Formats: sequence, C-alpha cells, structure tokens
Amino acid sequence: MFPWAELGSVTDLAGGRRIGGARLAERVAARAARLRGLGVAPGDCVLLVTADPLEFIKEMLAGWVAGACVAAVDHTVTPPEFATLVEFVAPTVVLADDVREDAPGVKRIVLGGTEPPAVDAPPAIDAGPGGAALILFTSGTTGDPKGVLHTFGSLGARLALNRAHIAAPALRRGLCVLPLHFGHGLIGNVLTPLSAGGDVFILPRPGVPGAARMGQLVGEHGITMISAPPAFWRMALRMSAPPPAGTLRHVGIGSAPVSRDLMEEVARWGGTRNVWNMYGITETANWVAGHSLASGTAADGLVGTMWGGEAGLRQVDGAISLSGAGEIALRTPSMMAGYFRRDDLTAQALVDGWYLTGDSGTVDDGGLIRLTGRIKDEINRAGMKIAPAEIDLLLQRHAAVAEACAFAVPDSVAGEIVGVAVVLEADQRTDERELREWCSRMIRRECVPERWFIVDAIPKTERGKVNRRRVREACLKV
Repeated sequence: MFPWAELGSVTDLAGGRRIGGARLAERVAARAARLRGLGVAPGDCVLLVTADPLEFIKEMLAGWVAGACVAAVDHTVTPPEFATLVEFVAPTVVLADDVREDAPGVKRIVLGGTEPPAVDAPPAIDAGPGGAALILFTSGTTGDPKGVLHTFGSLGARLALNRAHIAAPALRRGLCVLPLHFGHGLIGNVLTPLSAGGDVFILPRPGVPGAARMGQLVGEHGITMISAPPAFWRMALRMSAPPPAGTLRHVGIGSAPVSRDLMEEVARWGGTRNVWNMYGITETANWVAGHSLASGTAADGLVGTMWGGEAGLRQVDGAISLSGAGEIALRTPSMMAGYFRRDDLTAQALVDGWYLTGDSGTVDDGGLIRLTGRIKDEINRAGMKIAPAEIDLLLQRHAAVAEACAFAVPDSVAGEIVGVAVVLEADQRTDERELREWCSRMIRRECVPERWFIVDAIPKTERGKVNRRRVREACLKV
C-alpha cells in the first residue's frame, strides 16, 4: 500500500516538527517491533488516541506493519466515551498521550516518551488485503459505538483510485486542516499524497487563527493540494489573504453540501479553476466522486461521476436503478467491510453489495451524480457526522430531563449545528447553562447542542415515534 522507499515527509505545522520518508519508515519499523513485542499479532486491534499528528501517523503505520487493525479515536473524547470505546474495541494495546483510566488486561503505551530501538527489518505490512486495517468512529461513543471497518484492500483501492483521478503535480505537497480520526483528513489529505511520494503538512483543528493564515501557509510551504468542508472555506475566504498565484493545483470542498457560488469564491481566492466538489463517505473510505469548475459544467450539488465503481438509486420498492432519482446507492472497490461488531447496522446499510448512503439525488444516463438532500437524520456539522439519537439518549440520563430530541439547525458557517428540544421532569429545575456544562463533560464538543429549547412536549407520529422534522419546525418556527 505504501512505497516506503519513495515516501515524502510529514510536517506538524503547529509543533514545527518534520520527519522525512526514510526516517519515517525506520521509526515505523521500530514501533511495529515494539507492538509485536507486546503480543500484537495480525488481526488484533490497537486503540490509538493522540493529539500529536506525527505520533498518530507513525503509530498507525506501525500498527499496520504489525498486521493489526488500528481504531483511530478523537483525542478530545471524554473519560466516559473513552471507557466505552475500550470496552467495545477490546484492544490488545492502547496507544495514548496519557495513561487515561484503567482497563484490565489491556497493555498501554504512553506516547511521546523514549523512542523504541531501531530494527533492521524493512517495514512490510503483515496482513493480506482482506485483513482488518482501520476503524473510524462516526457516532455512538456514549452508547453503542458505530465504527466503520476498512480492510487493507479497501484502503489500498481508495488510495490508488484517488491517485488516478488527481493530477500527479497536485499530490506533491498536501495540506491537511482536518482531524486525523476523520476519513476526509486522514485518507484524503494525508494518506493519498503520502502514498504518492508527496510531502504532507498537517494543521488539524486550525480554528479561526489557522483559517486566517491559510493563504500565507499555502505560499510558505508551496502547498499544491488541500481539501476541506464548506465551513472551513467560508472562514478562510472571510479572513485570509489569497495565496500566491499558481501555487494550488487541486482544491477540494466536501463532507457537506457544496454550492457553485462557494466553488467560484474559492477559485478566485486560490487562483485556480481546479476547484472540486468532492463526494466522500467514511463507509467508502472518503472520496468516491468529484466534479470541478474546470469542467465548465459545475452546479449546486453536482458531484460528477464515480472514481471507481458505480452509482445507483434505490427506489421506493427497494429496487436499484442505474439512472433517475431516489436514494443514492454506491458500489466501489473501497467499500467498508461493515460496521465493527454491529451486524445489525451493517445489514441495514449494505444491501446486495450496494451501500445505501441516505442521500437523495439523481444519476443521469452518463453516470453523473447530483445530490439534492438527505434522507437520514444525521447532523452534518462542518463535515462531522452526529447521530441525533445519541444526543437524545445522553440527555435522558440527566436527572432533570424526561425526554429530549436533537435535530439539525441550519448555520451559515458550519452548515448545520446541533439543536435540541428538552422536556423536563415535573419536579426538576435546570436551565440551558447547566445542561450545556453537563453535556460538555460527557461528549465531544462538536456534539454539544448549541441551540436549546425547553418545551412542554415533543411531537410524535401516530405510532408514538419522535418526528424530528416536526420538532425542528416547531422549535425554529419554520
């Protein structure tokens, strides 16, 4: 999957550290030997949680060299979330920045300490293409986790297809401004250029200060490729001076709906028409389709043709058609193996080899895909998918909450943020501030509701199910 002898470098822009390709391969081999010494064997799981991007890359690749499946976890997880994930994954080893809390029978490595001794053996992945390689969690860290499981084969296929569809000069110097436990950041922005021998610069979670320096960073480091969600680009456009003309070769916008107007603004800022509306899903190992302004036919929601595989449409009767309108269904060589230890969810999402995306749209006779909306309830906050049911269940553990219903609230920066309607127990008193602070101790900040509505009742269907659309409409008065 990786041409070790041809790897470029990885640079942590926040920490000012860099590791070159030959040195990276050497360190990966040493860390893989350390994992094997701790009893990690092909097929075992390793849980990786670190804020250090260089440690993340080295340990992930080391896990793969050892033949292990790496479960990549957001370093901002709260202690209760971490405990849930350790119990669910049952890793042989936990790799973390700190000791975290006890997990009986699980070996630990605290990262950032003494480097393991060098070894002579060159890195070679000790697993076949069907072996489990990577778990990316999309929701459920407070209850039943939902982890997307990719094999070495599905990841290798995605990287090869990405390299085939992105011009080689664009892959020379990539910039990642997204978290590394996120497929868009890890697979698209890091592993794609790295596997092509390119240099990678990482500034995860840049926030407002990073967005304001984007043009400067592109110029200083000669960045040729970058991809980020619409929310990030809106910040950069407002706050950053343009980069030097002719630097950027490939600019991606994805993980949330993209308008042609935004693509045009990014093109003017970046000085290139190679601005792409990228369609990618964690379950398909990030990008599966893309469409650029340079084609001359860009439009709202138009994401182009498949980068390997085919797109279909599930009809009301469950049949899959290859053109028309309906729920977008995908078949691709980079398909996930399923949801880790969740056969119930896998059976719902993978039907006869098709992945049912939850996106509504159209596919024309030439295979051109256009997205028109969402069918599923997931909240898409700047590309981070949030399951509203997870927020419901968490809040209902609070002593003052009788019932809760989370939903998406439109936002000009993030695309969508989390709103929630809350019914209080009759004998309890609390307020938004207390509930927000309680949530912040229990879940990642991206999932903490930003709009709160204390209501007398939550609308339900005739069958007694929560109707999120009606709840949203009632709260927002739309």
